[in-house]
Amino acid sequence: MSEHLCPNEGKPMNRPRPNKSHAGEHTTAGPPGGLATVLRYDLPASVVVFLIAVPLSLGFAAATGAPLMAGLISAVVGGIVAGALGGAPMQVSGPAAGMVVITAGIIAEYGWAATAMITVGAGLVQVAAGLSRVGRAALSLSPAVVHGLLAGIGVTIAVGQSVVLLGGQPGATVFGNLGRLVGPVSPAALLVGGVAVAVLVLWPRVPGSSYLPAPLVAVLVATFAGTGLDVARVDLPAEALSQVVLPQMPSGTFPAIAFAVLTVAVVTAVESLLSAVAVDKLHDGPRADLDRELVAQGVANAVAGSLGGLPVSGGIARGSTNVAAGARTRASTVLHGVWIAVFVLALGSLLELIPLAALAGVLLVVGVRLVSVPRMRTLWRHGEFTAYAVTAAGVVALGLVEGVLLGVAAAALRSLYRLTHSSVRIEEEPDGWRVVIRGSLVFLGVGRLVRDLRTIPLGKRVVLELHIDFLDHGAFEAIDDWRAGYVRLGGHVEVDEVHDTWFSKAARGIPALRKTPLSPLPRWFAPWSHWQRRRAVTLPRPREDADPMIRGMHEFERSAAPLVRPFLAELARRGQRPRQLFITCADSRVVPNLITTSGPGDLFCVRNIGNLVPVDGDDSVGAAVEYAVEVLAVETIAVCGHSDCGAMKALVSGSARPGSQLCSWLRAAESSLIRFHAPGAAELPAVERLAVANVAQQLDNLMTYPSVREAVAAGSLRLVGMYFDISEARVYLVDPDRDGLEPVRT
Repeated sequence: MSEHLCPNEGKPMNRPRPNKSHAGEHTTAGPPGGLATVLRYDLPASVVVFLIAVPLSLGFAAATGAPLMAGLISAVVGGIVAGALGGAPMQVSGPAAGMVVITAGIIAEYGWAATAMITVGAGLVQVAAGLSRVGRAALSLSPAVVHGLLAGIGVTIAVGQSVVLLGGQPGATVFGNLGRLVGPVSPAALLVGGVAVAVLVLWPRVPGSSYLPAPLVAVLVATFAGTGLDVARVDLPAEALSQVVLPQMPSGTFPAIAFAVLTVAVVTAVESLLSAVAVDKLHDGPRADLDRELVAQGVANAVAGSLGGLPVSGGIARGSTNVAAGARTRASTVLHGVWIAVFVLALGSLLELIPLAALAGVLLVVGVRLVSVPRMRTLWRHGEFTAYAVTAAGVVALGLVEGVLLGVAAAALRSLYRLTHSSVRIEEEPDGWRVVIRGSLVFLGVGRLVRDLRTIPLGKRVVLELHIDFLDHGAFEAIDDWRAGYVRLGGHVEVDEVHDTWFSKAARGIPALRKTPLSPLPRWFAPWSHWQRRRAVTLPRPREDADPMIRGMHEFERSAAPLVRPFLAELARRGQRPRQLFITCADSRVVPNLITTSGPGDLFCVRNIGNLVPVDGDDSVGAAVEYAVEVLAVETIAVCGHSDCGAMKALVSGSARPGSQLCSWLRAAESSLIRFHAPGAAELPAVERLAVANVAQQLDNLMTYPSVREAVAAGSLRLVGMYFDISEARVYLVDPDRDGLEPVRT
């Protein structure tokens, strides 16, 4: 199964970067690289995660009242089963941190053996949900919520491990742990934990440190420093297998048992999916397949419950440690489960040498680094910090699921605020007032808009300039009522819709159902007739006001000039450096910058009737060609013909008046007419076929210019034929060998 974000969607992001070995750093989790990758990266990382997972698993089991062995069973199953089958390769699964309180309540009501069976049922529910492809819904979470989740988990980890670092026993809540920080301090534990923190921070500065992950080195050095000191160490059950309790059917009402099963399934699923999305933010490897991950978590829960283990879920603490330790593939996750099984059954005495304070130091740094200050600045600049802060505070104060729900609510409210608050600018003009409204207009934002409109003095000429992409009926009625009242009191109101015609459609009773593409075309390339039909801009000179060109110039200075002024100022400073000479017809419907998506300074243009390049010497065209090639050193000369060309019609019909300037000019196209009668693009109408042949002929004519011929031979210049279909708004390339058309391909 694919490890992409979703099956058959997108590509994995494999951007190799140097491996970072210190905790909490974003690292590369690249594609599998064979045994060498596993040995260099995944094996050491699995040991680090294994060292972290053992005390966490034991602690979760103790906190729920389950046998300690239940936590270790879940760690083994989560590592091997979920790690091998999961869709989030860097995520490490084990006993569910968010289930501690819930599991404790289920054990108190049904007993431990029945709780294990409930876990089996929850796993089957998760498998069904994953196969139904509901896992990807977690992707709709705002990044601010995900990073807030990371920060909240980081604070929770840091505060809890600070208690262990001081020699105490951490409690179940952050606030409880804050109270324990003021208790007695164990100098030995503080020393061991301090050594672990120092090594973790300083190790990356050591040359060649990337070959050994900092967390592993920190644990080893801190363990050595704690030799002979009276500090708490990892404590494993003496007879591990004797504590295994197999599942039994719970006794109770079906609704109550079903509710317990669904609760375990939903909470562990949400915790796993949220963790997978969060861990994805920490590495550059393949993105998580959340549906596959949900199926894997379900299988792991079914297996863990069958063996007498706690509910399983993916964990941010374990996953972030895995990434920070340099893991590259899922082998690290699987191996960590193997190490737990091997060491608990055969080498438990070695684990019991590790001080808990050493592990606490590693987790403390991991937690602190999950609270990213640069991320906070970024979210603040984008206006998303509120959702981040609410999520982090909710996770710290209430729990993972509750914090995420609060964060989602905050993000939704922020989005609703943005959607319902349009931009309104009111400015006085020589002949009245102009109100510029941008955004989406819905009923929730109407109150502020109407208040702003009522500040305009009565009896004036008002232009409502609408740059909106949605207008609901409530907003339309509010604006229309204000307009009618303002007109009734002696004023004059014009509605000037710059983009889509929402207001006029609403006035005709056409309902607005959803946002649509902007139409008519924005003014910077729309014809005057599209936006000057129903408005009149009063300028100081009334006669000039009637000229649409003057209106267009006024509109340019008012709205477009501020946008293009920086580009034009730069072009004025450095001079023109176009790379293309564009020869096209004088037809008013052909706009070179529009059909080439170019701007000022891009095209050196020559326009004439029929886009001709005379071979017998036309001073205007010849001078432009020579200047473009010899002075500007253009790299391309494009000759662009078009459909419905008047010059081509005159050539086909011979309608140019004898003796006229037009008739004299079109003699330069006689070679095109001869070429037209040769076999060519027979599928086109006669006028269009001549237009294509004419383009091909003008390319040949260009080669009669010595400067063009020399530049083409030197490889510094290329000639391109183009054809613009006006009615279809499509551009084609002209193949001069067969006088045919080809689609434009990049």
